[in-house]
Amino acid sequence: MGFLASKEDHPGELKSFASFREEMVERDIAARGVRDELVLGAMRKVPRELFLPKNLREFAYEDLPLPIAGGQTISQPYIVAFMAESLLLKGGEKILEIGAGSGYAAAVLSEIAAQVYTVERLGQLADKAAATLADLGYDNVRVLHGDGSRGWLEHAPYEAIVVAAGGPQVPESLKAQLKIGGRLVIPVGADQRVQELVRVTRVSENEYRSEDIADVRFVPLIGEEGWTIAKEGEARQVRAGRCGRFLRKRKRWSGTSPT
Repeated sequence: MGFLASKEDHPGELKSFASFREEMVERDIAARGVRDELVLGAMRKVPRELFLPKNLREFAYEDLPLPIAGGQTISQPYIVAFMAESLLLKGGEKILEIGAGSGYAAAVLSEIAAQVYTVERLGQLADKAAATLADLGYDNVRVLHGDGSRGWLEHAPYEAIVVAAGGPQVPESLKAQLKIGGRLVIPVGADQRVQELVRVTRVSENEYRSEDIADVRFVPLIGEEGWTIAKEGEARQVRAGRCGRFLRKRKRWSGTSPT
């Protein structure tokens, strides 16, 4: 079942995976409330199986997080779509992603955005994601090996920032790299085992509005403005593939200004 190089290789296999992909989008994403046609269209296009180890490709279109290299996970498809929809994209934006992982979510975003910049803390994953994205022709995605909690200042400001790891608070560097009117979606929580998915909108130079939109479970955001280290209990959960998951929706608004 496995293959590597491009969207055009092995058309019989791709047709089969394409059918599974379409069923997954309808069953696990659209039926659960994701309505944004840009997001649904992107999810229908991106071959999730090519971002997985060969021995896991048969599970590509199950709505589950799956293990990848470095003790990390590829998020369940629904949470990728839900977070993309939460960015309120119109198309053509410049997006920063924190936590490239396999590169799958960056590929989804690249189908909507003009440019995607993605930062990955683990060099092994950054190299693999960059190679996979290049092989598949996603030439509007750039990958950086670095501390994602500090963002990627060189290309700021961004219309949208999405963080695929949970931090103890919203990093000030990421807020500062938002364009006015831009949205930052990030899991936040004092407990590494579960977080609230928060959308922060930059209202003006010094004012931000925050909305809690869902309960989620993600790997910890490790870095200067995140956690210093993953706790052992959380590390076991990551190895068990229990992160990058949606738990339930929430709605709560607040206005904040930087300290």
